[in-house]
Amino acid sequence: MNHFELFDLPVSFAIDAAQLQARYRTLQQTLHPDRFANASERDKRMALQRTSQLNDAYQTLRQPLSRAEYLLELRGLTLQHEQQTLQDPEFLMAQMEWRERLEELDVVAELDAAFADLQQQTHAYQQELEQQLEAEQNEAAADTIRKLKFMHKLAAELELIEDKLNG
Repeated sequence: MNHFELFDLPVSFAIDAAQLQARYRTLQQTLHPDRFANASERDKRMALQRTSQLNDAYQTLRQPLSRAEYLLELRGLTLQHEQQTLQDPEFLMAQMEWRERLEELDVVAELDAAFADLQQQTHAYQQELEQQLEAEQNEAAADTIRKLKFMHKLAAELELIEDKLNG
């Protein structure tokens, strides 16, 4: 059973987050190991295993990037993050420009502008990813996921720089 079936959701990138959370809570109550406290050791292990699978499935579907990757896996495309590099010269140039920009950040105003630019670009990639997944443009979606992962790393780096600037 795939994660979408587990939560009785359509196999789609666009899901109802509230519905996912409600079904998770219901399943969590039903499958929780405490309900099997008086059961056999085998049944206790099974309950623990099912709860672990439930939690993994929930975390995968809850996060847009992991949900997109999972959807591609269901379609037979596995992302090979470190083994496969992005062949988009324009994006590679943008990465270099972002790196230079981060190295030069030294005041909060520049940091705020960088956060705003990053948020805008990330949002554009997220919309692009959603369209690609809906159109089943799987290879293009895989590249967009790689771009979004880079953007998330940049956000984390910006947060570290913010912490240093705020002292």
